[in-house]
Amino acid sequence: MRSSRLKLKSPSGWFAAGREVEAALFLLSESAFRLFVYICLRAERSTGSLQMKPAKLAGVLAKSSDQVLRDLEQLAHLDVCRIIGDRIVVQDGFWPYERVCSEAETGSSTYIAAVKRAFLRHSCVASAFTAADEKLAREWQRRAVPIETVGHAILLGVARKYTACLNHGLQTRITGLEYIAGILSEAEHVSAGPSYWTYVARKVEALESEYRKRYKLACVETK
Repeated sequence: MRSSRLKLKSPSGWFAAGREVEAALFLLSESAFRLFVYICLRAERSTGSLQMKPAKLAGVLAKSSDQVLRDLEQLAHLDVCRIIGDRIVVQDGFWPYERVCSEAETGSSTYIAAVKRAFLRHSCVASAFTAADEKLAREWQRRAVPIETVGHAILLGVARKYTACLNHGLQTRITGLEYIAGILSEAEHVSAGPSYWTYVARKVEALESEYRKRYKLACVETK
C-alpha cells in the first residue's frame, strides 16, 4: 500500500533542515544556534545570505546587541557563516541548497581566504580571524591592494614580532589583522625586487624556528 504524500500547510517560508542544521546544533551554543536558524529561515535560497544589521537582529530575536555580536563572532569563528559587512553568508557545509554565486563573490572569497591563510600560518599569531579581520581584508580588496602586497606586510609584521620576542622575552602574540594594517602602507612603498622579499621570507622562517624552540623551552621551565 502506497503511503500518502505529505503536504506542507504553508508552501512558502519553510527551510530544508537536514544534516547541515543538525551539524550546527551540536556545534553552536544555544544562543548562536537560535541566530543561525533565524538566518537560515530568512536567507536567500540561491545565495545562502541574509542582509541585516546586528541591531536589527537583536530587536527581532529580543537579544542585546552585544549578545548578537558574540553569536555572530561564534558563527564566523566556527566557520558556520561568513560576515561580510551587514551581510551574513551561510558556509557551504551548513547550507543545504545549491548556491548560485556571482563571479565577484567567488573572487572575493578567494581573496579573503588567501589573506587568512597567509596571516594565520605564523606561530606568533593567535587569532580566530574574526569578522573584524575579514572586514579589514575586504576593505583592502575594495582598494585593489594586491594580495602579494598584503603578504609582504604580514612578513614584515611577524618578523618584527619575532625579533621583539627573542630580544625582550616572550610577549603577547598578534591577535588581529589590525596589527598588519599599520605596516601595509610601508609594504606598498618598498621599492625592492623579488629577491628582497625572498630574503625576508627566509629570515621569518629562521626567526620562527628560534621562537618555537624558545617558547617550548619556556613552557617546560614553567611547569
